[in-house]
Amino acid sequence: MSKIITGLDLGTTKVCAVIAEMISDKQFRVLGYGVSPSEGLTKGIVINIGKTAESIREAVQMACASANITEPITSVNVGVAGEHIMSLRHRNFVTIVNEEHEITKQDLERLDEDVRRIRIPMDMQILHVIPEEYVVDSNVNVQDPVGLVASKLEATNHVVLASVPAIQNIKRAIERAGFEVNDFILQPLASAASILDDNEKDLGVMMIDIGGGTTDLAIIHRRAIVHSKVVGIAGNQITNDIREALGVVPEEAEFLKKEHGYATESAIIKNEEIMIKGVGAWGSSRIETSLLTQIINHRMRELFSHVDNEIRSLGLKSKIRAGIILTGGGSLLRGTCELAEEIFGLPARLGVPLETVTGSYSPIEKPEYATVIGLLGGSPGQKIQPKKLESPVSVSEVKEPVKPEKEQVKRDNPLKEVWKNISVFFKDL
Repeated sequence: MSKIITGLDLGTTKVCAVIAEMISDKQFRVLGYGVSPSEGLTKGIVINIGKTAESIREAVQMACASANITEPITSVNVGVAGEHIMSLRHRNFVTIVNEEHEITKQDLERLDEDVRRIRIPMDMQILHVIPEEYVVDSNVNVQDPVGLVASKLEATNHVVLASVPAIQNIKRAIERAGFEVNDFILQPLASAASILDDNEKDLGVMMIDIGGGTTDLAIIHRRAIVHSKVVGIAGNQITNDIREALGVVPEEAEFLKKEHGYATESAIIKNEEIMIKGVGAWGSSRIETSLLTQIINHRMRELFSHVDNEIRSLGLKSKIRAGIILTGGGSLLRGTCELAEEIFGLPARLGVPLETVTGSYSPIEKPEYATVIGLLGGSPGQKIQPKKLESPVSVSEVKEPVKPEKEQVKRDNPLKEVWKNISVFFKDL
């Protein structure tokens, strides 16, 4: 009997579903995946339940087909993001009252229940309570206190809050698609679980997941989460900047960003001329790669500077000894690691899902699938209850869709209007 788990990543640009077989608590064998265009979502918030439900249904159906699963999926682990997410640190303690003064799992549950009784805004709910460290009497930073003899057990907890309406709208969209929510999981925690190894978590590392609508941040030190944040600056803002500055349609702006864009000028290999497709009465024109890079660099620099200022103000930068791990679709922009190293003054690398998690399933060993792979593990500190299938699962090879080649268009009109848009764009900035 196979234990089957489904992860569902609700992004601003795409909805992704992954179906996997659970091998152990931290290992999975990916069977199939499906991706559908995201309709009805923006920056982690559902703005149209019907369209969101249709995108979810399509992604899960594609995943089932690629995994050759005939029995329908009924429940999913779903990622949660958005600027409504808040986090705080809370310290509490319980007295050990049993006759032998031995710390038990029940004492840990008492700690958790006590945290969940703290006062929070009426429109917010607790999404996760994650212990950062335990203190047993005077012994600090105890990893596993169960079984120790003590009179008092203290804990420092990382508490994640989410908007009640936002969570309920996600739940309704999933239910309308025909599924149940098995678990809600904060997306930066999911991404970190799939791409970070134990040494990085122990030494201290910051993960930045650059998506379409939001950028997720997680700092882990001594294998415990010490900070999480969702920032509303991401890939779509860069695309919009290009659209406004060059006066092109969103599809052309996205193409220019992915095919010709760089996050920093120092990463440019060759400063070539790029053809810009005209719209309406305006003809086509040409600009240099360096000019496109300047537009992109302003927004990327704003994002990294915002994160750097925040971690400095919280006094967390000294905890990041293993450097910066960049993931998500936005991290694929050339020069992103170089720009991160420049702004943070720390080494940076690109993060992809670990083979021990994906089961060497190469089609999704990419940064853009880090979140959905991490969702397979469930909430931190909670054991997942996967769906059981009576029949064995067969696996088929999945090929990525072939992307059509972009038609080359001759562009030879004057640059007057393009330069005007660019000057207005930089003036607004």
